[in-house]
Amino acid sequence: MKVPVSGEEIALAGAQAILAAFDRFHQEFKCLTRRAPERFVQQDWLAAQRDAVERLDLYPRVVQKIVADFRENPHAVAMQAPSTWTRMRRHYSRLIAGRDDLELAETFYNSVSRRIFSTVGVDERIEYIDTDFELPDDSGASRLYTRYPRSGSTADLLRTILAERDFQAPYKRLEQTLPRAAQQIDSHISSAWGAGGFEAAEVLEPVFFRNKGAYLIGRLVRGAQLCPLLIALRHPQGGTQVDAVLLSEDEASIVFSYTRSYFHVEADAPHQLVSFLRSILPQKRIAELYISIGYNKHGKTELYRDLLLHLSTAEDRFQIAPGQRGMVMAVFTLPSYDMVFKIIKDRFAEPKRTTREEVMSRYQLVFKHDRAGRLVDAQEFEHLQIDSTRFDEALLAELLDVAGETVTLEDGCVNIRHLYTERRMTPLDVYVNEASPTAVEKAVLDYGQAIKDLAATNIFPGDILLKNFGVTRHGRVVFYDYDELTLLTACKFRRMPQPSDYEESMHAEPWFYVGRDDIFPEEFRTFLGLPSPYREIFVQHHGDLFEASFWRQMQKKHRLGEVMDTFPYPSERRLDSHAVL
Repeated sequence: MKVPVSGEEIALAGAQAILAAFDRFHQEFKCLTRRAPERFVQQDWLAAQRDAVERLDLYPRVVQKIVADFRENPHAVAMQAPSTWTRMRRHYSRLIAGRDDLELAETFYNSVSRRIFSTVGVDERIEYIDTDFELPDDSGASRLYTRYPRSGSTADLLRTILAERDFQAPYKRLEQTLPRAAQQIDSHISSAWGAGGFEAAEVLEPVFFRNKGAYLIGRLVRGAQLCPLLIALRHPQGGTQVDAVLLSEDEASIVFSYTRSYFHVEADAPHQLVSFLRSILPQKRIAELYISIGYNKHGKTELYRDLLLHLSTAEDRFQIAPGQRGMVMAVFTLPSYDMVFKIIKDRFAEPKRTTREEVMSRYQLVFKHDRAGRLVDAQEFEHLQIDSTRFDEALLAELLDVAGETVTLEDGCVNIRHLYTERRMTPLDVYVNEASPTAVEKAVLDYGQAIKDLAATNIFPGDILLKNFGVTRHGRVVFYDYDELTLLTACKFRRMPQPSDYEESMHAEPWFYVGRDDIFPEEFRTFLGLPSPYREIFVQHHGDLFEASFWRQMQKKHRLGEVMDTFPYPSERRLDSHAVL
């Protein structure tokens, strides 16, 4: 970058530097994403996990570098003047006009400006509150997918779709799985649309990779009617295998859930890819779809814009979230908006021994870890500013009392230095008391499976109380309280020692040494908090969770480097009951 001499040149040079940094980020992002097919073919699942973490670390690393460059620039004082950034923003908009990724470029610019100024609230002079552009229409979106008119059987159409996607690992058992997949598709379309079948399948060219799975994402078309078509692939020994076809919006939504890790999928024009996904997932926020394909920073931008728009039209106020109060987090919600907001308290009540830094590190662990459909993805916000009239008086009083180091009231505005947002769901303890017996039984069984799925990804919740789990709109049980969460391999699972005499058996406190990392699974029965008969149902199906041997066996698998399977669809949806992965 040449040494500028005028204010306008300084602003132009700054805009060019930010865009160059964004280009570096996006090129490296795409490079990491392009490793996914190779990892899938080579069955190198541990390397795929490392790639996922490296990609998540990329954005803050590049932003931190450009911010440091600005502060070390010979014209650092001018480059930190709001007037310079007003000019810089104008130059930047001119530079990114017409790009296929301009919405991501705007978010990147905001990330840099907010690091420079530590902006409280928003500053329309120096950052993009809303986009400066109308995103290009979707006329070019057809380049993203291939249309397959149905001219023969559904099985033949599926065979054609698969044949055009070479994974360098031959398909196996197609003659067994394709007829079942075709039958499921035909049956679903007949039930949903009646006689006449479908006209065509439209399938995205980019393949979506995540963990040990690959997904072909498309839709079935008849006139203006659309139906999701997700073809789930696995690569066990011997070749690529069609594992499931998913056809409902609910099934597709679970695959793209906020409780799962981000896909690795190439997208030169991300807004067009998101537009296609919205055609089959109309209830998903744009923010969630950007996040699901790895652009979590822009997804956070979209979420913030969505909240501002909602606040401009809604009349209700933020209030204390229903359910039991947490010892670590102050949690509040806006009744008309399906998110919860969580702020770390200044001090934690006994027996909590954690610190603010440890809590934040656990959220970072969840952010970078395989969430397996059982951990809620939290978006982290800093320096928010909201009109104080939007807060219920009881909530505002509580926030100022328990989180006064983070929440302040100034000039009629509530300033929030740091918070997390998560999708709202029904706490499991509330759900058990309010839902129908059939729904509760299903949730109780899934509660046990959630704990096992977390164990399969090397996560121990730490606190398995019902109040720390929630039930999504799809009826899935997920964990959302990370106060005590830790890696499974960091725990020491022990059997309860047997007392040697009557006196030891009558002690109110443990008569044996208990280390900080010691876990006694036999005690889980005490903490279940499930009323009869649900307690008995849980014990019948998940009694192995009370045995130290179960947890030790899971630890052994992780220490040997085994990456265990967790599926975003139930076992009965798998096409080959004899599949071995």
